[in-house]
Amino acid sequence: MAQGKRVFLSAEWRDLLILNYEVDGELLEGYVPPGTVLDSFEGKAYVSLVGFRFRHTKLLGVLPIPLHREFEEVNLRFYVRRREGNEDRRGVVFIAEIVPKRAVALVARLAYRENYLYFPMKHSVSTNGGIKKVEYAWQLSRDWCKLHAQSSTASVASREGSLEQFITEHYWGYSRQRSGNALEYHVSHRPWNVWATADAGFEGEASAVYGSALGRLLQRRPDSAFIADGSPVVVFAGRKIG
Repeated sequence: MAQGKRVFLSAEWRDLLILNYEVDGELLEGYVPPGTVLDSFEGKAYVSLVGFRFRHTKLLGVLPIPLHREFEEVNLRFYVRRREGNEDRRGVVFIAEIVPKRAVALVARLAYRENYLYFPMKHSVSTNGGIKKVEYAWQLSRDWCKLHAQSSTASVASREGSLEQFITEHYWGYSRQRSGNALEYHVSHRPWNVWATADAGFEGEASAVYGSALGRLLQRRPDSAFIADGSPVVVFAGRKIG
């Protein structure tokens, strides 16, 4: 199978909690991989703090790893674009990704040079009378950092041209490599249904993970927030660009 079409990982991503913050693009310039440009929605750049559950995880799409099939992840990410022929590829760049499994962090760092970090984690997902509550947390030293949201409506498909569609329908990943190039990989999943939120935010001091500027950004109220149902996903092997 051609490079970039080999399956690296298959899984389900479920109960995604997504907090979005408008950000000055200059703050992200040092993170933008070569060969890509910063993407924006209605002229505004965003970073997103995302918590979700990995389920039924398999390496190469077929190999379940004992004790590593189901776990949480929280990542901080932003959005880029890359032109490939006539295709405008819209992608994600991860600033940091937190997981509660040391082996998962190690494999991801080796395979994609992503900034994966290990911390103890926990989550809570509940539905009561049509109200959905989701919470993800990780332990940093003796303290816990937490993102939380509560839905205010029933789930619906993302509206065409909406911020929710912009955030969830980036199907490429990019990471800067030590060589000075970038790695590009494709992520395949169906569009997700989303719940609007009545209450959502982040609690904790995250500067030790994200740096002081981004840590301060997370202290304010998010500019938008929603919960997404998630779906099966396939992450394909990467290829170098740039």
